[in-house]
Amino acid sequence: MKVEIKRIDSDFKLEARGSGPFCIMVDKAAGSGGKGEGARPMELMLMSVGTCSTFDIIEILRKQRQNLKNISVTVDGNRVDGVPSVFDKIHLTYFIEGDVEEKKAQRAIDLSVQKYCSASAILAKTAEITYSFEIKK
Repeated sequence: MKVEIKRIDSDFKLEARGSGPFCIMVDKAAGSGGKGEGARPMELMLMSVGTCSTFDIIEILRKQRQNLKNISVTVDGNRVDGVPSVFDKIHLTYFIEGDVEEKKAQRAIDLSVQKYCSASAILAKTAEITYSFEIKK
């Protein structure tokens, strides 16, 4: 796997490109040298654990023959004071829509966050990762 990072302006705005024809803009916050015209690197890490686990959950619920209509996730991260300012706590809240059994949703989330999601495995080395979910029929 390979990504390419290219500087876009004379400050901190970067373009990150993966294997496909898409890119993500990354920038420092306005007031800290950037213009706030992109995601911050640590936000990208939270986005990674949220998307990685959501992919797993969708796949697991499909295999369980659950009628998942939609899913979203909110990821809250707390960083320690100091350098480096790593995450010490991350909480994921999944919002599941559809005719999904609670036990099967719990099992899918457990499997993803504790076993399958590579992003959560990496972040779990510095952060306590917790999660909850709600089901809307």
